[in-house]
Amino acid sequence: MHATPTPPPAPRQDRLALIADARRAVLHDGALAPAMGVEPWIERSWRRCLASGQRPEQRVGFDVVSSQVLRRTLESNHDLVDAARPVLQTLGRAIANTRFFAILTNASGVVVDVNGPIDRSDRRASMITRIGVDLSEACVGTTAIGAALAEQQPVWLHRGEHFFANTSVYSCAGAPLFGPDGACVGMLDLTGIEAVERPELRHLVVQSARSIENALTQRQPHSLMVRLNWTGHALGDDSDGMVCLDGDGWVTGANPTARQMVSQLGAFERERVHASELFALPFEMLFDA
Repeated sequence: MHATPTPPPAPRQDRLALIADARRAVLHDGALAPAMGVEPWIERSWRRCLASGQRPEQRVGFDVVSSQVLRRTLESNHDLVDAARPVLQTLGRAIANTRFFAILTNASGVVVDVNGPIDRSDRRASMITRIGVDLSEACVGTTAIGAALAEQQPVWLHRGEHFFANTSVYSCAGAPLFGPDGACVGMLDLTGIEAVERPELRHLVVQSARSIENALTQRQPHSLMVRLNWTGHALGDDSDGMVCLDGDGWVTGANPTARQMVSQLGAFERERVHASELFALPFEMLFDA
């Protein structure tokens, strides 16, 4: 009996070619069917950009907000910048040899801090790393910044997956940042210019975002910080859930990990939550412990 040889697998289509096909279908041909080759959230962003009147061939100005708006932005995001700065410094050293750099924005997509190996002689880098430049989806189309803020999830975006043609030199990983009250306060982005695709950077940006969120939680006024973790995991690192309590046992803040571990914390955005509801024991026992 003679076995028929299995044909070799078809060569994998070039990733940039897949992106180009998707761009042609959605941005130029106006296809309504889901695009092949890009994530659904990218296509959603593209379609939002088209619906707002943007066109991919338009030039992007990378405009800086007015001095008055910038002053208010920096004042209102002082805690975010201060909490994130040590993390950005560590992240900047970690990515020193990758040709990527870090950008921190507020919840509106305005840059409030940067770090890492930024080539200031390269206009493509210097334009997007100015404090106060508006990198929201409304201003610069589909980017990791706008997508992370809109989708409120970590993202990776490569070259032509950006909406505008003249932003297709960038590759970016992004993750949203959530404050102690559960609201999105900004996002952390890693950007490279004409860099090889490195989707693993999404994991690095998520880890760094978690460190920033924990630093923000620790800054929240509290009389007691309760740390949570799953059985078998040691307490004391960035994987901990953190719950801040005032002197009467009311929750004053919590990090996203704690919200995932304790479902009742989801109500904290709408109403006050007491420790006795979370832990089914008198809150005084937590302080005694």
